[in-house]
Amino acid sequence: MDQLPAALERAGNEQSWAVADAISRVLKNSEELHSWRRHLLSACMKGLVAVYSSSKDESKQEVERSMLLRLEELLCVVEEVDPDDWCSLVKTGLKYRYRDETFLKVLNVAIQLLYKKESSL
Repeated sequence: MDQLPAALERAGNEQSWAVADAISRVLKNSEELHSWRRHLLSACMKGLVAVYSSSKDESKQEVERSMLLRLEELLCVVEEVDPDDWCSLVKTGLKYRYRDETFLKVLNVAIQLLYKKESSL
C-alpha cells in the first residue's frame, strides 16, 4: 500500500488506480482516509506532470482526461495540496495544455477551491 502512490505517478496505470479506489473504499470510515487521499492527490498531480512532459502533442488525451477528472474529485475532498506539486502542475500544464478545455476547467475549479477567500471583507 505504501508503494502504490509511486506507481500511480506513471501515466496510463489504470489497474493501479482501480486498486487505489478499492483501498479508498476499504478506508471509507477510517482516520487514515484523509491521509490516503492526500497521497493519491499528490500522485495524480505528479502523474499529470509526467504525461504533459512526455507527450507534448496531446496523444494521450483519454488518459489525461481521466486523471484530470480524478484530480478534480480529489481536490474537492482534500482541499489542500503540496505547494511544489501544485506549482509543477500549473507550470507544466499551462506550458503544454493551455488550449485544452478539460485542463483549463479543472484548473479553474482547483483555483476556486484552493484560493477561496477565508473572510468576507
